[in-house]
This record gives sequence, structure tokens and C-alpha cells, in this order.
Amino acid sequence: MDWNIDTRCVQEGYSPKSGEARVVPICQSTTFRYETAEAMGALFDLEAEGFFYTRLGNPTSDAVEKKVASLEGGVAAMMTSSGMAASLLSVLNITNAGDHIVSASALYGGTFNLFKNTLSKLGIDATFVDPDCDEETLKNAFRENTTCVFGETLSNPSLAVLDIELFARQAHEHHVPLIVDNTFPTPIHCQPIKHGADIVVHSTSKYMDGHAVSLGGMIIDSGNFDWHSGNYPGLTEPDESYHGLVYTEQFGKAAFIARARTQLMRDFGPAPSPFNAFLLDLGLDTLSLRMAKHFSNALTIAKELEKDDRIAWISFPELEGDRYHELAKKYMPDGSCGVIAMGIRGGREKASAFQSHLKLAAIATHVADVRTCILHPASATHRQMNDQQLIEAGVKPEMVRFSVGIEDPADILADIKQALDKSFS
Repeated sequence: MDWNIDTRCVQEGYSPKSGEARVVPICQSTTFRYETAEAMGALFDLEAEGFFYTRLGNPTSDAVEKKVASLEGGVAAMMTSSGMAASLLSVLNITNAGDHIVSASALYGGTFNLFKNTLSKLGIDATFVDPDCDEETLKNAFRENTTCVFGETLSNPSLAVLDIELFARQAHEHHVPLIVDNTFPTPIHCQPIKHGADIVVHSTSKYMDGHAVSLGGMIIDSGNFDWHSGNYPGLTEPDESYHGLVYTEQFGKAAFIARARTQLMRDFGPAPSPFNAFLLDLGLDTLSLRMAKHFSNALTIAKELEKDDRIAWISFPELEGDRYHELAKKYMPDGSCGVIAMGIRGGREKASAFQSHLKLAAIATHVADVRTCILHPASATHRQMNDQQLIEAGVKPEMVRFSVGIEDPADILADIKQALDKSFS
């Protein structure tokens, strides 16, 4: 059925038959029994569907993968043990030593470090461009060996809005896919595939889980990209480790996910636990409800803090004066997320003092769950960057990332006000 997204959050991925468990069961088993060697062999040759080892697939994670693929409008999805694993595998699936990627510079600090430092040790080079760059600048970032473009719908923590259609247009003109991290808005508020993205990734540990209880990541394949440019032999030429199988021939539109699972998940092993997949499914059931509340609370608080002289600046795309307001209306017409980036007047020292005086909001590395929390990125998630890299990533010394929870907004505001009063007394 063609359900609306609120219904798909609850109903997709798992349809129990008569007498079966109504809620997705936790299949806490590493392996699965078969009657014949031939049946098992067909699974290992990728000639039959089924489960034979939880590293490669499990009924619980399979149900969640199908649900998220539906929410994002993709043809297939693969869950990973973390969001970082999802970002890594999405790139490595089509990129080898000697290749090059283009990425927006406004990224989560861990992703920036992955692309800037770790991938370089594997022989993969990265060029970073400002997400606000013009089309000619973006065009000039490509090389003959570029394999993909990467960006975040809403950057963590600077809240820069990616012009998805511009980045998709240049990616496709250069015959490479656009990979978009859609963690902050989630598919409730943005569906990048509709705007030209080819692959979508998530840290499901954030809003999708929603309760800070389970790590996870997800890669979703749109099924729209044509891999037959000659640049992706891993997908279009025989794979000798599977008796000469060709992914695009065997799996069609789901070739990207099929190869990610049977090659990278097989060899690197960042698989989710069935229990974490179960917890994620519970979070997805209420995702649309929670995202509406997170956004409503954040907008209320952002509007109030805009009036406070102790706040040097505030970044929240739905504010009319925000530099990304028009892009936000285009890509996220119903709202963005519950995260606010703001600068405390007085710099790093005042920002640190402000955090220490908060009572309801907790200082935490995490972001995007039901409880309000705060972080000073320059001294935490982005501390590996130098000053120039911090500026490129949109992180200033006075910036704090304020993740608004689903508590009463009046209580959250009262906590902020008292902390500001003590910091500036």
C-alpha cells in the first residue's frame, strides 16, 4: 500500500502472519540451520535469499533495513554497527587506493577526520569544498579519478544546509554518485533521494533511535545511479570471490547494497547486534512524533535566544534571518531538527562557563535524543582540527551545539536563562 510516512514508521519492514509475534522479534542467533548442503551452498553463491550468519544478515536487522529503505524512498538498505561505519562503507564500496572523493567541508568532526586522515593512509585523496560554494568552484574540485561526492543535509554541528540539487547535478555531470548523510533531519523532514542523491547514510544512534540506547548506522541505495560508466568495475565486472558474479546483473538496482553486504560487511564485519536493531525499530515507531516535538521546541527556543544580547549569534535554518533559510524551505519545508548552534558572547571561556551552569541540559558527546544536551565542539568532537579546519567546518571557538529534547520548552528556556545569568554575573 502507498502509506504516508507516519504510517510507514510503524508498519513497514515486518508483516507478521497469523499466530506470529506482532512486534519484530529479536533473533538473537549468530547462525541458522539448513536441511541440505545444497541449500547452504546456494546462499553462499548468492543464488538464494536467506540468512546464514548474522554478520551478513539477520531477520531483526532485515526488518529494520526494509523500514528505513521505505522511509527514504530507496530500493535497499544495510544496517551497520555505527554511523561512522555507514559513512566509511558507503565510500569504500566504490573507491579504491589511488582514487579521489569530493566532500563538503562542513561535516561531523569524525567524518572529516575519516576523509582527511584515515582514508589518505589507504591511498584515497579528498578535496573539501565549502557547502556554500558556487557551481564553478564545485566543478573545479573534480578530478579524473573522482569516485563520489559526499555531504550532510544539515551539517553537524554548524547546521549548514546542503544544496542537494546543485551537488547532485555536478556529481552526475561527472558520472559519479552523490552520497548524503541525512542524520539530522531524518526522512521525516528531508528525503535527499527526491532531490537527486544516490546513496543516503545515517547515524541511526541519533534521532532514529531517539533514546541514546543503541549505536547503529544505515546505508540506503536509491537504485537510480547507472554504474556502467567504466569507473566502477567492482559492480559491473565479474567478482572472482563469488564465481564471477556481476552485481549489476544479479541484483539490478540493488547492486550497491548487495556488494556492500557481500564484500565489505563480509570482510570488515561492522555488523549491528540484533538487539540494537530491535531497539532501533522501537525508536522508528515514534520518529515522526518525536521529530515534530524536537523541531517545535527548538524553534521556540531559537526565537527567544535571538533576542538575548548574551548570545553573539545563532544558527537555526528556520529563523527568517538565517543564511540557510531559503534552502531550508526548499529541502525541509516542514522543519529541520532539534539542534541549535549558537555562539556565547565572550568566546571560549564564557561558552565553557555557560555549559557548567546548566542543570536540565547535560554536557554530553551525544546529540539528538529525547533529553536536552549540550556540547562545545571545538574542545570535543572537533578537537582534532586546527583553527583553519575549524573555520572551514563552520565551527567557532564560542560555538555550542544545543540539542533540544522533548521536555517542556518553558523548562528548557528557564535552564538556559539561569545559566546565562550565572555566566555573566
